[in-house]
Amino acid sequence: MSILYGLLRPALFALDPERVHALTIRALRSGLVPGPGPVTSPRLRQRLFGLDFPNPVGLAAGFDKNADVPDAMLRLGFGFAECGTVTPLPQAGNPRPRIFRLTPDRAVINRLGFNNLGHAAALDRLRARAARGGVVGINIGANKDAADRAADYVAGYERLAAFASYVTINISSPNTPGLRGLQNPDELADLLGRVTEARARCGIARPIFLKIAPDLDREAIAAIVEAAIAHRIDALIVSNTTIARPAGLRSRHAGQAGGLSGRPLFAPSTRALAAAFVAARGRLTLIGVGGVASPDDAYVKIAAGARLVQFYSAMVYEGPGLAARLARSLGERLARENTTLELLCGRDAALWLQPTDH
Repeated sequence: MSILYGLLRPALFALDPERVHALTIRALRSGLVPGPGPVTSPRLRQRLFGLDFPNPVGLAAGFDKNADVPDAMLRLGFGFAECGTVTPLPQAGNPRPRIFRLTPDRAVINRLGFNNLGHAAALDRLRARAARGGVVGINIGANKDAADRAADYVAGYERLAAFASYVTINISSPNTPGLRGLQNPDELADLLGRVTEARARCGIARPIFLKIAPDLDREAIAAIVEAAIAHRIDALIVSNTTIARPAGLRSRHAGQAGGLSGRPLFAPSTRALAAAFVAARGRLTLIGVGGVASPDDAYVKIAAGARLVQFYSAMVYEGPGLAARLARSLGERLARENTTLELLCGRDAALWLQPTDH
């Protein structure tokens, strides 16, 4: 599959990125993209939050915004797939163009702005595939013009949780003005309290994950960790895209507004992950996202503190076969080193917090 994608990529890169994405979703929905099916082994399997993960490699939110193709992604070898972000009402998002390939940097900038078809469309699709099994989560957000953003997250949990394996609270997109303010202590406590109360009230017990930004210092990360633990959040996803522009970006699109993902995000997101691991002291499960594009990247994320990893942008450059390749290679490395995901998790976290470059 990687050879075929390598042949197709020049033609795809001649098209607008958003058009390519729409064509990809259409191809996946039609069944034209083959896949190996579940990639698993005893060393890759984990049971976390009462869910069985065949491998720790997941699809990050943003690719399948409207829950169109989660089963197709699982067939490509992902251990789990996260759909969304979805908001209560359909939302067009920001004006186009709003996705930019930074090809020399193996990166992407997007300023999509939670474009999606809303809760009703996601609910229909999640309900239709619920009996197929597999770990499929839903990432929820707030409408841009919501008067009470926390209420939008409550609505997302109440409406969608019954047909999802887990629910992710996304408060870290840089493309909805003011959204990242929900990471501030008072607003975060209110939000988490209201969502977890909704979980108890509606009687649908699903794991709740919280996705945070990489653009936080260690003190802010530690405060979020404590808030998550206090409100019985099940996992922290570290991290979303960054508003920073690391030195050395070569693409002519480097100055575009929006969230940067891909290779340049790997180091800052991994430092944030390690900071969360050290702050959590074993009390909170972490999911590592940002710049994962190879088996070594996944290994490093796990060693920095993640029990699961996710990626999306790397598929732009590596193609749809990356998930299976990454999971198989990770399993082989664990076998060579005679270790487990649990033993590897957090082994190198302290190294990422030393004043050295990675």
